[in-house]
Amino acid sequence: MATTIKTLKEMKFKNGILLTGLPGIGLVGKIAVDYMLTQIKAEKFAEVYSDAFPPSVHTKNGIIELIKDEFYYFPYKNKDFVFLAGPVQPALDFRIASASEHYEFAKTIVDYIAERGITTVYTLAGINVGEQRVGLEPNIVCAATDERMLEEWKKVGAIADKPEGLITGAAGLILGLAAERGLRGACLMGETSSKLIYGDHAAAKKLLEILIKKFKFKLDMKKIKKEAKKIQQTFSQITKQLEAQQEEKQPEEPLSYVR
Repeated sequence: MATTIKTLKEMKFKNGILLTGLPGIGLVGKIAVDYMLTQIKAEKFAEVYSDAFPPSVHTKNGIIELIKDEFYYFPYKNKDFVFLAGPVQPALDFRIASASEHYEFAKTIVDYIAERGITTVYTLAGINVGEQRVGLEPNIVCAATDERMLEEWKKVGAIADKPEGLITGAAGLILGLAAERGLRGACLMGETSSKLIYGDHAAAKKLLEILIKKFKFKLDMKKIKKEAKKIQQTFSQITKQLEAQQEEKQPEEPLSYVR
């Protein structure tokens, strides 16, 4: 099977823009794209299947279907936006999916969108900042295909990625292979923690806010703000508990001596 794309409606875009939101650290990109798709009238036009996906089927109301990712089209302000959304990407555990399967999946995606007129690719993801996330209002970190693209995102509030690093999985490879084909783009990463396995809605909210600033999307943010507030309240409680524990552990001030 490898990776196959089932086209439901043939599309051709003019300088199209792809935004990907597949599962990753903190589910940041997935939450952001899934939320957008509940807010806009996007049309599904293709489905992505791969034997690098988990060996299982999805069930809904007693009916099974193969696990798949999906492409959606949304024309807005004279721009053709395409979204890649779904519950899976090839696993980073090489006991399950090999490096070659990751490359094959990403190449299939890039070939498909490039042939249909996509010229810009934005992969949405999370970046692990560990325990710093507890007391942190998440930033959006940007790694771009070129300096001009990086500056475009810095103007709307992103910060540049650290001098050296790695972006693993589909968020990195789709962008990297797209750049090899001459497409421009960036990986936009919300600061999060890998321990937030059920998702970091606060980081996803920040990601949506920067997309709104850049593209003027009109989204009702009430629901995601509510979820983000829950995350931040939990972090606030954890911070207070840690501070209390630190105070309990503080040794008594030693006596001072004059010599």
